[in-house]
Order: sequence, then C-alpha cells, then structure tokens
Amino acid sequence: MKSFALLFLVVFCGMGGLGQKLKPKKRSNGEEINFRTKTKDVCTMSISGDEEMKLRIECKSQGMSYWCEFAGKPSVCRAFRKNPKIYWNQIAMELRKLPHACESTQVLKTTMCQKAPTEALMKQIATGMEPEDLANQEKSVQKTSTSMRGAGRSSVKKIGKPPMLPLIKPTQHGQGSENETEAMKLAREHCWESLHGFCSYIIGIFRG
Repeated sequence: MKSFALLFLVVFCGMGGLGQKLKPKKRSNGEEINFRTKTKDVCTMSISGDEEMKLRIECKSQGMSYWCEFAGKPSVCRAFRKNPKIYWNQIAMELRKLPHACESTQVLKTTMCQKAPTEALMKQIATGMEPEDLANQEKSVQKTSTSMRGAGRSSVKKIGKPPMLPLIKPTQHGQGSENETEAMKLAREHCWESLHGFCSYIIGIFRG
C-alpha cells in the first residue's frame, strides 16, 4: 500500500512538471529587439500586449527617423504559443532583408505561422516620418533665401541705365532739322527705345 502511494506521488509530480513545460513561453511587454536594415538603418522593435499584441518599429536613417506600428493576434498560432521568441526573431530577420523597415510591409509574415488564421497576422496600422533636426534645416533654408535676395540686388545695381548721349546740333537750320528728324525716325524703327538717342546720333553722322 505504501509503495502504491509512493508511485502515485511520483506520477503526479511528473505530470505537474510536464504541464509546466507545455505552457507557452511569453515575451515580457516592452522587450526590444535591435536590428539593421539592408541599407544600414538602425532600428528597434518593441513588443507589447497579451492576446492582441502590438509591435512598434523605430528607425534612424541619414538624418531622418521613421516609425510604424503593427497589431494582430499571433497567439492564435499554435507555434507562436510554444515559442514566441522564435516568432519575433523570424520577423526581425525578414525586416533585415528590406532597405526600409516600414515600406512594403503592410503585413508581417513568418514561416512558423503560415497556416494560421488571418487574424494571427501582424498588420500595419500606422506609420510616420520626421527629420531628426528640423531646426537646422529651417536655418539652412533661411540662409539660402537671404543669399539669393542679396545676389538679386547686386545684379540690379550692375545693370543700371545706359548713358544719355547728346544729339548732334545742325549747322544749317533747315537741313539739320530735316536730317535730325529722319535720323530719329530711323532710330525709332530699328533701335531699342533706350538707344534711340545713340542711334539717332550715329545715323545723323552717316547722313551728313
């Protein structure tokens, strides 16, 4: 009788230990996974939630930072319940193959949950992008605008107005007046308005 009771106790304890081994391994909320994309963007993947989980990805790339969020119920996948650590590592490995962690990733898929229901998929719910140093960019734009305005003023000062040339004085009243009138007429027909005086002077010389 004592041996039977001892055997029963051993079997009971063994079943209890087996039950503990079969419990799903859980990742604690807020745990992070760091990785780099194909273009060397530095990214952090943080996980939160229990039954319905949220995944947030934040990356830095050449003075810019971008982020995106995913939501889903991977717990309905049996393989996830057995080892969620492998599930999240597979997602991180897939993201490493991309040049941009948030573009062309509307749905995150893993090989271990290919046959799971669609609700198990992590689907993108939000995304965003912003410069790391917006203030420096604004100062750069203002400086460029100021320098362009200064260059515009300099070019206006250099153009100026053409010098005014005196008209030829006629030696004889009638003939000189007639030559001057014809010269001015030809100047108006063939020269720019600002050069009428100069053209009239030259034409008057050639016409004697």
